[in-house]
Amino acid sequence: MRPFEILLSITNFLAFLGLALPLPHGFRWVRYSALAAPLIAGAQAMLEGPRAQIAPAYALAGLLFIVWLVQRAQSTGLPGRSGWLKGLGIAAGSVGLAVSIAMPVIFPVFHLPKPTGPYEIGTLTYHWVDADRPEVFTSDPDDHRELMVQIWYPAGDIKSLPLAPYVQDGEALSMAFARLRNVPEILFGNLKYIESNAFQSAPVADEETSYPVLIFLEGITGYRQMNTFQVEELASHGYIVVAVDQPYAAAAVVVFPDGRQAAMSSHDQIRPLIRQSYLPENPAPVLNGQTYEEGIIPYLAADVLFALDQLTALNQKDPNNILSGRLDMERIGILGISGGGIVASEVCRQVPDLRACLFMDAPMTTRVVQTGIQQPGMWITRDAEVMRLEREQAGGWSEEEIRAHLTSMRAVYESLPGDGYFVKVDGIFHIDFTDTPLWSPLFSWIGACGPIETGRAIQIINTYTLAFFDRYVKGEDAALLDGPSSQFSEVTLEIRNGRSKVLKP
Repeated sequence: MRPFEILLSITNFLAFLGLALPLPHGFRWVRYSALAAPLIAGAQAMLEGPRAQIAPAYALAGLLFIVWLVQRAQSTGLPGRSGWLKGLGIAAGSVGLAVSIAMPVIFPVFHLPKPTGPYEIGTLTYHWVDADRPEVFTSDPDDHRELMVQIWYPAGDIKSLPLAPYVQDGEALSMAFARLRNVPEILFGNLKYIESNAFQSAPVADEETSYPVLIFLEGITGYRQMNTFQVEELASHGYIVVAVDQPYAAAAVVVFPDGRQAAMSSHDQIRPLIRQSYLPENPAPVLNGQTYEEGIIPYLAADVLFALDQLTALNQKDPNNILSGRLDMERIGILGISGGGIVASEVCRQVPDLRACLFMDAPMTTRVVQTGIQQPGMWITRDAEVMRLEREQAGGWSEEEIRAHLTSMRAVYESLPGDGYFVKVDGIFHIDFTDTPLWSPLFSWIGACGPIETGRAIQIINTYTLAFFDRYVKGEDAALLDGPSSQFSEVTLEIRNGRSKVLKP
């Protein structure tokens, strides 16, 4: 809860006590909290911004003020003279007070974890159009593939610069999530008020002439900021992280600079196109009259190839005059969550110059299983029993999906010609790989999150991610990857460097 939200809840509580209970003479001033409550509600709306989750508190503040006016006019305590009516008023007020306090607690304006690295963080957003590639998700032949790309980087002087929002176009994203999940938009209305730890358009830090680059790919129905806890941590340790929104296919919604929105295709349409890449069926799925024998993943991988070209051009001349010459295009890695991990596997297959590939809870494509990848790889996932537990609590994860995920990941891991790491985290669910558990404690209460505590999951993911890229992109020491760690008893680590071995704390 934000400061004025807390103050409003406290004032409503005091006003309710003052109006509902007989108070000693010295405490009758508490009743005047009913006068302050509407004023504080107005201040909160103006200074922090109104949101639907605070509506019950606004309504309660107005109701308490009306009750105070009636009491003043009648001088008889609560409206009505009968005991049952007074009791009914107290009961109704108690319920209203409980709801007004619970709503902003359940749907908070949350804080992202503070990055642990030595650098402050800057961020910029770009709109790129691939004039050589048609947009296959629309029926207009004149449409070309457009991407929104957000970049986080080590920042220098941040004086007087504003913090960037967690998500841009928060209202559009809230509506898209509500549509895709068939739930009220109020569940996601807090997103537009969240601040990130990054400063908008900050200058790049001068400690190094250039910084290594990591490409981040979102999961299906996701958004480019869905792993902000992870990308900000990497940027704070000296990486430039580039998140690619993939319109219609992965991102819930993409808003372009001119206001146009590219909403994700329906789940029924996109799911077969994704599954075809690792669980092929005959006949293959069709989109706008075109058959996709290998699914849509190769098309999405082309987004990343185009983005790499654009980054090379950006490094030569950034229209913002910030990132020119600061991207080390000789040191590049990639990471992806879920559907983004599937796309990352195909990119790694096509671009052997990438130094390192990190896949989080994602199956590998059939083609990647057949050919393998050449780069050092890390897989962060869990075992089948944890996936079955998730199915019991939150649904999904058929035995076919569990088998496809685990067997395809292991097949590529065991075919690596060089170094690899298979990291299994006990008690982690799919949602725990993202920022989503931070949105609301409700996800944990309904069983969508795993037994692992959210902060612990974030710590494990960040620590192993950083160690992996430090070793293979920066070329630095990373002792965590040499053996079992007593710090992380939840982790089973398998190491492959010529042969595979399992290491437990």
